[in-house]
Amino acid sequence: MRVLETIATLREYRKSLKESVGFVPTMGALHKGHQSLIERSLKENSHTIVSVFVNPTQFGPNEDFNAYPRPLEKDLALCEGLGVNAVFVPKTSEMYPYEIEQRLKLYAPTFLSQSLEGAMREGHFDGVVQVVLKMFHLVNPTRAYFGKKDAQQLLIIEHLVKDLLLDIEITPCEIVRDDDNLALSSRNVYLNATQRKQALAIPKALESIKQAIDKGEKACEKLKKLGLEILETLEVDYLEFCNHKLESLKTIEPANTLVLVAARVGKTRLLDNLWV
Repeated sequence: MRVLETIATLREYRKSLKESVGFVPTMGALHKGHQSLIERSLKENSHTIVSVFVNPTQFGPNEDFNAYPRPLEKDLALCEGLGVNAVFVPKTSEMYPYEIEQRLKLYAPTFLSQSLEGAMREGHFDGVVQVVLKMFHLVNPTRAYFGKKDAQQLLIIEHLVKDLLLDIEITPCEIVRDDDNLALSSRNVYLNATQRKQALAIPKALESIKQAIDKGEKACEKLKKLGLEILETLEVDYLEFCNHKLESLKTIEPANTLVLVAARVGKTRLLDNLWV
């Protein structure tokens, strides 16, 4: 496995690849969710490149950029064990060669980025599209793999590729859950045992909503009330029912409904969702 620490070595390596290239962009602290993306890429492509880069532009001033876990050696060992061909581990100074005031500024599409996570984390998705577009230019993948857990991010990246006419296939991958049904996240390590049990209200709420929908309930107001009752012990940022344009729904639309939840357990903020 190649560990590529500079843009120059990545470009040189990429020139040597003649067949399909799968790309899994990550911020490291890899878990089984990332592993599922990597395994799918390995299955569907001749070569797989993983990036490990904690992107500063998607963190707000009061967020956990400096505290974000960075177990690089563990991440590299996981990738090598899976059979990844190369891992791109750039320095911030390479990905952002100019000071903030000198950078070209990119903005995520307003209709997808101003609500939900965008409302809670101003500028977050601008930073996401900035780094993802840079990575796409550098890696030039055939396919790129993103988890459905970050649903709003996934929708924005799909829009980015279509709007900018990029010849990249975006492959959404299913949410991976731990044995207790909590969606895997790099931030789960912040939870102590008591908080972990409290956090299980999130998947429980989504499962109850799913069961109600399966039984025929379509009124979003009733479904939201059901979910909030289960989430009452947590600090809920939002529980929303939207279509794939992130427009609020009053009634469930088959194959076009997202149930999105963000809640805080202690100081840890967790996301989860249900694709109906």
